[in-house]
Amino acid sequence: MTPAIRIGPLVFPSDLLVLIVAAAVGLLAARLFTRSKQTSQPDTSAVLWRALIIGLVVARLVFVWQYPAHFLENPLRILDLRDGGWAGMAGLGAAWIYALYAALRRKAPRPALLGALVLASAVWIGGGRWLAPTPQAQPELAELALRQLDGAPAGLAAFQGKPTVINLWASWCPPCRREMPAFAAAQAAHPGVNFVFLNQAEAPPAVAEFLQQHAPSLRNVLLDPEGAASRQMSNRGLPATLFLDAQGRLVDLRVGELSAASLAQRLDALQAPASGD
Repeated sequence: MTPAIRIGPLVFPSDLLVLIVAAAVGLLAARLFTRSKQTSQPDTSAVLWRALIIGLVVARLVFVWQYPAHFLENPLRILDLRDGGWAGMAGLGAAWIYALYAALRRKAPRPALLGALVLASAVWIGGGRWLAPTPQAQPELAELALRQLDGAPAGLAAFQGKPTVINLWASWCPPCRREMPAFAAAQAAHPGVNFVFLNQAEAPPAVAEFLQQHAPSLRNVLLDPEGAASRQMSNRGLPATLFLDAQGRLVDLRVGELSAASLAQRLDALQAPASGD
């Protein structure tokens, strides 16, 4: 399944769609489970809504607690949810703890509440696993006809033997511009990781001018003249970031803006297997 869903000119990460579907399944299940019973249906729905909100808040706060240094300078970044920074299993655990508390206190019918939460959890976990890319080589990446800024041919085959992060971007894309400082800092701080910045379908002079003004320290900037990478990998959604292991296998793909904290989270996961060898 594509990691991004296009609706007209808008592109949404598929994991957001999975969360919406999981919440809808839970609420629908609660309605069906309580239809024939003499119980208060709004109580069950209200508990599920509160469990969802508590889960989301806890997932975000645990993520912030894991990467506090990235939020100290500007705590308001905690409220910027566009970076996709979450601790999903912590949030799910919090939602379940609240639901069990509500069931024990008889604030909602136990079978309906727990059954609805089981279904919603199954959809969320199963959907996440379905969306997660299977670690395997991506031949479409190796076949990309790329160029260096001076027009010379280039390819991703030069970046092998180390974990690699490929950022698909364009200078006209506001979230691409916002996340560029985080990538520049990460490239300087992680010499054991290849960072490749693959511009999508812009003319070399425009790319060179942008880099000179806004990101002069970036290395490994290549051109994808046809925008083939974003068309194949992210349904034309920008920015998009691909995470490849040392064997060149795609292990994660994020469509949408990354903050310094959410980038650090993914870099930790990308380098974890190597650290355990």
